[in-house]
Amino acid sequence: MQRLRLEISGAVQGVGFRPFVYRLAHRYGLAGWVSNTSKGVVIEVDGDTEVLAQFAQAVLNEKPSVSIVQNISSKYLLAAGYSSFKILKSTGGKREAFVLPDLATCGDCMLEILDPENRRYRYPFTNCTNCGPRYSIINAIPYDRPQTTMSRFRMCSKCRDEYEDPYDRRFHAQPNACPQCGPHLELWDSEGIILAKRDDALIRASEEILEGKIIAVKGLGGFHLITLASSDEAVRTLRSRKGRKMKPFALMFPSISLVSEFCMLSHGERESLQSPRSPIVLLKKRDDQDSGMCISKLVSPSNPEYGVMLPYTPLHILLMKEIGEPVIATSGNLSDEPICTDEIEALHRLEGIADLLLVHNRPIARHVDDSIVRIFDKKEMILRRARGYAPLPLSMDEKAVSVLATGGHLKNTLALSIGKNVFTSQHIGDLETVQALEAFDEVWSSIEALYNADPEIIAYDMHPDYISSQRARESQIRSIPVQHHIAHIYSCMLDSGVRPPLLGIAWDGTGYGTDGTVWGGEFFHLTGGTVSRIAHLRCFPLPGGEKAAREPRRSALGLLSELFDDPGQHLPSGAIIPAEMAIMKKMISSKLNSPITSSAGRLFDAVASILDLHQTIEFEGQAAMALEHAIGDTETDESYPIEILELAEKPMVIDWAPLIHGIIIDASNGIDTGIISAKFHNTLAEGIAAVARRVGEKKVVLSGGCFQNVYLLKRVVQILEKIGYKAFIHRNLPPNDGGIAPGQVMAALMMNSEK
Repeated sequence: MQRLRLEISGAVQGVGFRPFVYRLAHRYGLAGWVSNTSKGVVIEVDGDTEVLAQFAQAVLNEKPSVSIVQNISSKYLLAAGYSSFKILKSTGGKREAFVLPDLATCGDCMLEILDPENRRYRYPFTNCTNCGPRYSIINAIPYDRPQTTMSRFRMCSKCRDEYEDPYDRRFHAQPNACPQCGPHLELWDSEGIILAKRDDALIRASEEILEGKIIAVKGLGGFHLITLASSDEAVRTLRSRKGRKMKPFALMFPSISLVSEFCMLSHGERESLQSPRSPIVLLKKRDDQDSGMCISKLVSPSNPEYGVMLPYTPLHILLMKEIGEPVIATSGNLSDEPICTDEIEALHRLEGIADLLLVHNRPIARHVDDSIVRIFDKKEMILRRARGYAPLPLSMDEKAVSVLATGGHLKNTLALSIGKNVFTSQHIGDLETVQALEAFDEVWSSIEALYNADPEIIAYDMHPDYISSQRARESQIRSIPVQHHIAHIYSCMLDSGVRPPLLGIAWDGTGYGTDGTVWGGEFFHLTGGTVSRIAHLRCFPLPGGEKAAREPRRSALGLLSELFDDPGQHLPSGAIIPAEMAIMKKMISSKLNSPITSSAGRLFDAVASILDLHQTIEFEGQAAMALEHAIGDTETDESYPIEILELAEKPMVIDWAPLIHGIIIDASNGIDTGIISAKFHNTLAEGIAAVARRVGEKKVVLSGGCFQNVYLLKRVVQILEKIGYKAFIHRNLPPNDGGIAPGQVMAALMMNSEK
């Protein structure tokens, strides 16, 4: 007889791990105990050596499906003489256990809420250890009910029996509740007056949605604004009230079968939609849709894709069952503001937007938006990382000092390293408003408090004007600035598990360079701990500076001024009126508020302007998206010429001048815009391959918002593979600025290790 002690780290709390171990121990006839700790789960069992080995193997092989075992250590000791197997109370200590993301309703719970004979029939807060809220309700680790926002709800005797029964799937399901003892719904008017309660509130809300009303629905991690997707009037009203003229709205469908009627659906896309993570998945619209239902063209104008999700909570399932057709389910906020989480706050912030509010009395500990993914090469690529994914960490090779990173200005997230793990917060958003900055501060406090962290270093973007960077510099902790695009490269390295030597390519809209110019089309050579900028796209001026990000015509004029004495003649008629043209030309010639940029994103904008796709835009990336979408089903391997300038003791320059001349000639000859766009993308991919050949590193890391472009990414991956190189891309972290913070952590750790 011996005693086996297993210490397990990872996502092993709130997933039914302890009752699983309890049942397993009884199967093998073992005595001992299991307990949650601040680091994970600890198990001790007495038994025969051979049986103990079988038990340990079964722990790994049969663990709960939603759990993640990162590390397991085992130790054999003298038998302790245990007489039975028990589940002990949780213990404290330094917090390293994973907090599980919020998970979509499981099949068992879904059957219960649809079964008239079940006591949870139509109960919108049904959950078990396999599903339901986690991250959005937890206040502290270990994950126990008193440390969640469910602590105010005292379980009835039936729920308590489930909660205490190791053979019940609700054993220690912290949000466990029922209609008698749990949260409930209320329907409010815009003044906060209660119009209906419980199931009546849900039914009335669905009726109002079917009438074309806009309802603010308090969900898992915040509010959605929900209205009929089929009604032009409802969609037009929502756009007007929310201040969102063109940006596509997300859709929620009642069923996967209805999704397949409106969208092309691959096996991977179907799996992602129906997974416990239940993200928004970008799907191609069907041309042959023959359903009796319709979706307004105003939902996703001038875009071949829909952002689609399935109902992922009992509340959404029941609501969509009543409505029976697709709805818009967009974040409950004004543009550039974080999502609302509190019903009283929503009354004020959503005043004038929502006609009614469907609310509940379970508090939300932290805002958690819907995640967004697309399927690339049969696997998920995360574009916005929040519900279902955050805050699960990515693992480093070695333990290191604790670093907190404050991210960038757009698509902001924060990241924190503890031991070997890098935890990335949920999506916060663009730090453009007072509310967004408040959310940033709340997430900062929350992520430190949740892990009882005491970071030794704060990493931040070196842009002098970013609020996130200012907050970092104001702290009393040692701070390390990290160049924006270097952070991108380290983010993808962490994501893909690749290490130097390698070639890193970071293409995006903007980032403050070490030389004071605006970078964005960068190539880096990483060897050991050294990072060298070895190439970049040819630079051009941006008249108006930051304004160019919203006006592609400014990027076009700046770029054309590098090639022509009269750049305006190569812009579409009316793109810039004469008075504005004179001012912009003077700005360029006098170098007044016309920063120099190497940005790939602004190059995309310039070409979109030259082809008259967009002269001004409403949301980030709109012009580049239009340029990609213009390709449509065009298939061509043609490209334009591009030149690589190799300068003595300076980075190589990828000169786009021949490319732009070719585009102008094709456009003047009436060549189809789709063909021009395809040739443009093909040329950029060939330029990347040309630089890769010159550097000679077989591992190539691709990061930055430009690599959300599926056509470009696919082309680059293919051409690199063709010449014998391996491309590493983002999967678990966004390639856009949502992945900057974990990259800053990795870069700061590298810089710290060199000192």
